Amino acid sequence: MLILNFNPFPNLATQRFILRAPALYDDEAFLILRSDPLVNQFLNRPPTTTAAAARQFIERIQANIAANQSLYWVITTKENDVPIGTICYWNIVPELDRAEIGYELQSAFFRKGIMQEVLPVVIQFGFEQLHLQKITAFPAVDNERSVKLLERYHFIKDDPLREELEKEEDLSAQLCYSLSKPL
Repeated sequence: MLILNFNPFPNLATQRFILRAPALYDDEAFLILRSDPLVNQFLNRPPTTTAAAARQFIERIQANIAANQSLYWVITTKENDVPIGTICYWNIVPELDRAEIGYELQSAFFRKGIMQEVLPVVIQFGFEQLHLQKITAFPAVDNERSVKLLERYHFIKDDPLREELEKEEDLSAQLCYSLSKPL
């Protein structure tokens, strides 16, 4: 059974990074992240165009965390508290002990091994602390870097899940991957 109580917020750390809750003062970093065409090219969302819109997004995320509906970390370096990316669990399905993982980095931080360092810690947290049985991911069909990252950490294509979910939404531009909790 899932443990969905995100108060206090579960900060995480790796050798180089801190994963913490989003704060309203992160609005400028979120504006940079969510307006970058290189980041958005694989995401189905309009770009964020103002700091006010970024703050509204942060407020929505904070409300979802407070309601135990999603878990959303900002990624910062240990030396600097400014967000360079995010990673989250969302689309949580408690009755199936399943959640979707999502992540993004500012393009200036692409190809620096950040997600290779952060993703395993978040996966471990999902299995050990949240008691997830399955973690899903839906990279864009042409997002080769994301697919390689997921496959590096043993996510596999999950065609049965894709077929099930396609009854409710169009996944034609996305792949469906999943990782089951090790026995």
